Order: sequence, then structure tokens, then C-alpha cells
Amino acid sequence: CLENTDPRTRGRGIQLLSQVLLQCYSLLQEKEVLHLVLFYENRLQDHHLVIPSVLQGLRALSMCEVLSPGLAVSVLKAIFQEVHVQSLLQLDRHTVYSIITNFMGTREEELKGLGADFTFGFIQVMDGEKDPRNLLVAFQIVRDLIAKSYALGPFVEELFEVTSCYFPIDFTPPPNDPHGIQREDLILSLRSVLASTAQFAEFLLPLLIEKIDSDLQSAKLDSLQTLTACCAIYGQKELQEFLPSLWSSLRREVFQTASEKVEAECLAALHALSACLSRSVLSSDTEDLLDSFLGSVLQDCRHHLCEPDMKLVWPSAKLLQAAAGASLRAYHCVTRSVLPLLLEQYNRHLQSSQRRTILEMLLGFLELQQKWGHVEEDESTLLSLRAPVCSVVFSALTDPSVQLQLVGIRALTVLGSLQGFLSPSDLELVVDHLIRLTLHEEDSQSSEAAMEAAGSLAPIYPIVFSGRMVPRLEEELQSDREEESSRDHRSLHQRCLQALAAVSTHTSIVKETVPVLLQHLRKVQKGNKAGSTQDIVSVCQSLHRVALQCQQDAEGCWYYHQAVVPCLLAMAVQAAMQESTHPLLGKALLEEEVLAAMVPVISAATTHLSPELAAQSVSHVVPLFLDGEVSFLPQNSFPCSFQPFEDGECLEAQRRLVALLMAFVCSLPHNVAIPQQERLLRELLALSCSCNCPFTATTAAKCFAGLVNKHPAGQQLDEILQLAVNRMEPGLAEGPRRTQALTLLLWVRLGPGAGGGQSQQGQPGADSALPVQVTKALVLRYHPLSSHLTDKLLGLLGDTELGPAAADGFSLLMADAPDVLHRGCYANVRIMFRQRFFTDNVPKLVQGFHGAGPEVKANYLKALSHVLNHLPKPVLVTELPTLLSLLLEALSCSDRVVQLSTLSCLQPLLLEAPQIMSLHVDTLVTKFLSLTSSPTMAVRIAALRCAHALTSLPTTALLPYKARVIRALAKPLDDKKRLVRKEAVAARGEW
Repeated sequence: CLENTDPRTRGRGIQLLSQVLLQCYSLLQEKEVLHLVLFYENRLQDHHLVIPSVLQGLRALSMCEVLSPGLAVSVLKAIFQEVHVQSLLQLDRHTVYSIITNFMGTREEELKGLGADFTFGFIQVMDGEKDPRNLLVAFQIVRDLIAKSYALGPFVEELFEVTSCYFPIDFTPPPNDPHGIQREDLILSLRSVLASTAQFAEFLLPLLIEKIDSDLQSAKLDSLQTLTACCAIYGQKELQEFLPSLWSSLRREVFQTASEKVEAECLAALHALSACLSRSVLSSDTEDLLDSFLGSVLQDCRHHLCEPDMKLVWPSAKLLQAAAGASLRAYHCVTRSVLPLLLEQYNRHLQSSQRRTILEMLLGFLELQQKWGHVEEDESTLLSLRAPVCSVVFSALTDPSVQLQLVGIRALTVLGSLQGFLSPSDLELVVDHLIRLTLHEEDSQSSEAAMEAAGSLAPIYPIVFSGRMVPRLEEELQSDREEESSRDHRSLHQRCLQALAAVSTHTSIVKETVPVLLQHLRKVQKGNKAGSTQDIVSVCQSLHRVALQCQQDAEGCWYYHQAVVPCLLAMAVQAAMQESTHPLLGKALLEEEVLAAMVPVISAATTHLSPELAAQSVSHVVPLFLDGEVSFLPQNSFPCSFQPFEDGECLEAQRRLVALLMAFVCSLPHNVAIPQQERLLRELLALSCSCNCPFTATTAAKCFAGLVNKHPAGQQLDEILQLAVNRMEPGLAEGPRRTQALTLLLWVRLGPGAGGGQSQQGQPGADSALPVQVTKALVLRYHPLSSHLTDKLLGLLGDTELGPAAADGFSLLMADAPDVLHRGCYANVRIMFRQRFFTDNVPKLVQGFHGAGPEVKANYLKALSHVLNHLPKPVLVTELPTLLSLLLEALSCSDRVVQLSTLSCLQPLLLEAPQIMSLHVDTLVTKFLSLTSSPTMAVRIAALRCAHALTSLPTTALLPYKARVIRALAKPLDDKKRLVRKEAVAARGEW
């Protein structure tokens, strides 16, 4: 074939040889490679039909490690001379780029020996390339030419022209493009070429200015981003000639554009220019370009700051801040001129709205100073203006305008963060203002902002805040003002509690605030007035916030734990003992709402303890509950013994405190051993199965589940689980306690914390918290017994009495647990447990649905909707075709929980899988419109959101329904509930 006179036959021969070489190039010897290279170079002069196969052979040889010196140069010279690359097909051109890339990777020194001839040869190869696949490779070669210092010689401009002709990139990938090349890939690749060398500056900068001034937004954005990238490698020399034109273009765009994107990129480019000029080292005989450039910026922007009502005030401020933020030198240059002007304008304008605008601009410059931290005395304009700046900020804090106050508080926070700026007398004034705003400002926005500011400044000035603010807050908390209404008094106390928590951001302050909070808690408990439950909950919320703020500091965390946990336990134990002898005393502490508020406090105080300290603490807490060992509690002279796991009606109050035990032991890390764990598990198991109080039974079940979830695998765990199964199964069989099981299974999922209520039937129960909680504990860790317990739950779906409750149990299994079984308290949660649960159990649910009687079908639909609702959406989209018919059937179910759960499941699917959903558009429209008249407000809202989401389906599928939907959505516009009307307006408008 190779000697045949027909070029097609010769081409087939060379093609076969090239394909063989591509398979075995690594096995060739040096002489063989030499022989083949000479042959292939000669064939480059052959008929054009042969050339593609020749190039494939040369690509194989370019990957040989035994290529003799000089051959790479020889091959490239032959290609440059003999092949007109741009007349080849895309694949063959790509082959040429691959040969060049291979040689640049392995024969760099040889190619550099060619000097600028190599650059010129490549320019000829690339000139006129249009295919995006090839351009990505070609741009990479240009980047390597520059980055690896190949000689460009006199061809700098030609290399720039051959690449810059593609700027700005105008490419839209074809639909269903198998290559996946996006416009952004080409933009970034070309930008990295254009911004790779300062040698391109004289050609590139005029091009960028031209494109910034064009009318095409995409060209503006690309040019501005490229300019920003160039500033990272340019110096004064490259920029000097073009600075006036660049500033003129940037200023015009910021002043005139309606696009936030263009404005943001202009400001970024100005910042980069200022930074570039700041970096340049000045010699004695050169002009300081930064100074003259910033002079132009100030000249064009400064006078607009005197017009706080005019539209150019903010663009001017943003331009000045962008330039000033580039370096400390630029900052001093700008603020010397701007800060005195802003202070003067603030005092000249008396309207709150104008003052707010001016203060916000001032705040922008103050925030820039934060970047450099300490205020330098010799250069800082800010330090010389300390008195007027403080005066302006303090006046804003006393202004009647809430919006001006909020800006003042932000400015105060920034001033406080500038090390060495505030004098001691200023600091005292700052704290006084924060106290006044926190406690006495009518508007809650200002009060909350002041608390946040105090929390930010307290770690910087702990002595000032602990010595001045905490005593004032304590004094207000202890005062009983008879002249104030109880509502005002409670509101003031609430703010004091919140402020004490907010300011507890430093260990030394925590040691001052925690005793104040605990003292107030004791006072409220002893007072036992109306509303004391809410007061105790408020204290617990503040204690919880303090606990969260202490977690990252080991010393503060241990102090907090030692101070708070024994105190809360002692107060609760005292109240439980009083309950049995004096039912009215301390009753508030035993309310479910209060115990539920204490749970996160104890949990947060425990999760971040070191293992040694946690072990020390658990050695006291567990014996307290198992053996009544109260010696570690403060004020431990109790009237009787503490026996929460003993029988007897008089001990009911003590049993409720198992919630606090749950909060503590379920928050311990895996490596902390729990003393008498097996005994504790048996006691919890017995309590959860025998107690008639739903609250106690559920918290005992949760505590049992939390410990089982973290228990090491082995015989002990298997024994305790078998015991649990043996105790649970009779409770689910026929008998008088099945209705109680129904109640508990319903309410274990009512809300966060350990609290709850009663079922729709109104009968408190105790038997079924355990099955669901234990099943969840095992599902999370993939325990083998979890499938047995899940099957038990699946079987209950067909039970007319327990079916609805069992269906609700699936929500608990799939949802994130708020208090016990979550990663924050070190629960054993395996990744993708939801996907595994879905794979194992949804087929059984579907099968059960099809085989169930009409009276229990709704249970299966409810369980399915709960599972799907908590499944990651990408997983759900892949399973959608098989499940959609069931979901549509669920919409016809009369159970509002099923309807609501299904609607919330369908809404994101309409947005994420429009093609699949559009196949069922007729059914979806009918179902959604009928549910907009549901008697349940939440269902109406969800149905309207789904009707809104329908508009994301292809327009052609929706048009036949447009008139009908608009007509039907007129009715909910008159709904009696405002939230329903709001959704109806949005949905109908979109249609």
C-alpha cells in the first residue's frame, strides 16, 4: 500500500501504520523512531489526502521517550513548511496542536533553540482558527510560550493579533453539545493569554478602552474583568499613557450605567488600577502616578459629595472608596481630602435622611481603615479628626430617626474595632450609648443592633464592658419599678437578659454575666408569679446563647458548664421534690415548655467539653439520676431522696427531669464512657414503656435511642436491643394501650426540644415513642436490626387504628432530629442514610399501597410523601418517572398532611424536572386548582405555589391551560387570609 500510485491506497497504508504506532509507540527503539520520523517527514510532501494519516503517525512519535535530539525541531519545521494547517479538518488541526503541546512538554530546550522562528511558525499554524475545541488548546500553547519564556522576538504584536482577534468571545454552544465547551471556558482561557505579559499592554489597553465604551454589556464586562486581571502584572510604565482614558471610561460607566454588574466590575477595575500604581517603587526623578491619578479621581468626584440628595452622590462615593481601598497610601491620599468634607456636610445638613446618606459614606471610609488595623499616628487623617468623627457618630445615636441610629451603631462598631482610636472617655460614652439604646430605645431594630454591637466590641474591651455595662444591666434586672406596667417591666427584663447574653463574648465577661442570669432565674422561680414560665424560658434562651458563644474557648466552656449545669439540675430537683409535697411551689420549672428550653442549654454546655472534663462531669450526673447522689449539687439539702426511675405517682415530677439527663448524656462524645450504662439503658427502657406521661415517655425513649445510637457494636448492644424489641411488641398488639401508642407516634414529631402535647384524640399515651425513636437510632447507623423494626412499622400501615400514626413515624425517621440524634451531639449518622432508606423501603411502600384496602391506602401515601419530602432532590428527580403517578394519587387523598407533604414535594420537582412533569400537566393543573379551595390555609398556599411553579414548564405545554388557570386563580385573590392572597397574586401574575 505504501508504494501504491493511488493516493487513497497509500493513505490507507499510512493510516494502518499510524494506528499501530499509536498503540505501541512506547515499545519502539531509538533507531526505529529515527527511521519512522524521517519516513513521515518525507510523507508530509505527499498528496493532501495522505496528510491526516501522516499527522496521526507524527503524534504517536511525538510521545516517544527515545526521540533523538533534534528530531522534535525537525518535525515542527517540516510541519510549518509543508502543511497549510488551517486548510485541514478540525480533527487534523487538533492533531497538529497536540504534536506541538507534546514537544513543548518534553523537548522545551530544543524548541527554545529555534528562537523566535518557533513563535512565528506557531502563529502561522493558529492564524484563522475557529473551532472552540482547538482554540482552548491553542490558547494554552500561547500561555506556555509566554510563561516559559520562549523567545517572541519581533513577533509580539503578531502573537497579540492572532489571539486578540477573538476578543471579546462571542460563542453560544449548540444545543446538546457533546463536547461541553462553554462560553465562560473560552473567555477565561483567552483572558489568561491577554493578561499573561506586560508586553501586550500597548496593544491591549486601547482595545479594552474601545470595548468598555461599546454598547454591548457582555463586551464591557469581559473588558473590565480583563483590565482587572492585567493590573496584577502591569506597572506604572505600561499604564501611564492610558490612565486618563481609562479613568474617563470607568467614571462614565459608573455614573451612567443601569447595570449593577457593570458598576461592580468598574469599581473592581479602579481598585486594581490604584493597587497597581501603589505597588510601583518610586525613584527620585519619576512622577508619582498614584498621586496624580487619585488627584483626577478626587477632582471629578469630590464635589458630588456635597449633594446628598442628588443621584451622583453614591456613584462618586463608591469610586472614591474603590480607589482608596487599594493601599494604605491611597487611603491616606483620599481621606485627607474627603473626611473633613463629609464631617462638614453632616453638620451643615439637618435632615435625618441627608445625614444618613453622609454618615453611610463616612462609614464606608471607616470600614476601609479596618483593613490595615492599627491607626498610625503620624499619617492618619482619621486620628487627627477623632473628636469630630466621634461627635458625628454620637449625634446619630441620639437622633429620633431609627435608620440614622442604625448607621450610627454600625459606625460605632467600626470605630471601636480600630485599635487605639477611641480614648478611655470615648469608650465610656460608647458603652453608655449602647446601654441606653439596648434598654430604652422604643424601636426593636435599634435595640437589637446595639446588642450586636456590644457583642462585637466586648472581646476588644472586656474590662470596660464587664466593669460598666454588666453592672448596669444587673441593676435594671433586679429593679422592681411599681410605676411601670407589668408589660413594660417584662419587656425591660427581656432586653436585659438578651443584652447580658449578647455581651458575653469574652471569658472574663461570661464570669460576670452567668452568675447574674442564674441569680435572676432563682428569683423568678421563687417569685412564682403569673408569667414566670415565660420569664424562665427567656433566661434559658439567654443562657443558651452564652453557651454557644463559649464553645470555642476551652476555659470559658468549662467555667460555664461547672456554673450552669449543676445549678439548673439543683433547681429542677428542688422543684420536683416540692411538687410532691407543696404542689404550687416551683411548679413553673416543671412545665414542659421550661424543661424543653433547658435541654439546649445543657446540651450546648456539654458538646464542646474535652473528654477528660466531660468524664469528670458524667461521673456526677449519671449517679444523680440512678442513685440519687446529690452531693455535687449546690444547695443540696433536699427534703427527700431523688429517685426518678422508681415507681409511684408522687415521683411523677421527678421522672420529668429525665429530659435534662437526655440533654446531658446524649451530648457526650463517643470517647467518654458513661458509668453504669447498661443499667441506665434498662431503666430508660422501662420508663419509656411504662410511664403514662407522654412527655416523660418520649424523653426517656429519646435518651434510650441516643445512647443506643452511639453504643459500640457487640453482644451488649444486641442484648439490650432484643430486650427493647420484646418490650415494644406487646404494646403494639391488641389491647387498651394502642390508642395511647397512636397519640405518641403522632406527637413525637410535633416540634423541637423534648416538649409536646396531646393527640387529636386528646388521650395522652406512652407506648410507641420507643419503637420509632429506636428505629431512627438504628437507621442512622445502618444497624442490621433497623430493617426488622422498619418492616414492623410498614406492617402497621395496614392497621386501621395505628396506621395514620405509623405513617407519621416515617417523617420522624427521615427528618433531622433537633435535640438528640444529630451530628452536633456526636450521633452516629452515616452518610446517605436517607438514600439507603429510600432504596430499601419505597418499593415495599408502593407494593403495600397496591395491595391495601381502600380504608388504609391513605396511610401508605402519607408515609411515601414523608419519605420523598426529606429525600435529596437530585435523587428524587431520577426516581420521578416511577413515583409520579402515586404522588398525583396522593393529591386526591382527603388527609391534609398527605396533601401538604405531597405539594411541598412536587413544587421543587416542577422547577428541576420540567420535561418529565410536563407529560402530566393536565392532571397537575386540575389537582392544584382544586386544592386552592381547600379548607386548610397551608394547603391553599402550597397549591398556589405549585400553580406558580407550573409556569417553569415549557410554554407550549402550558398555553392550552392559560385561560382556565387565570380564571380559576381569580377566586383566591379574595381569600380571607392575606398570605393566601399574596401567593395568588404572584401565581396569577406569572400565568
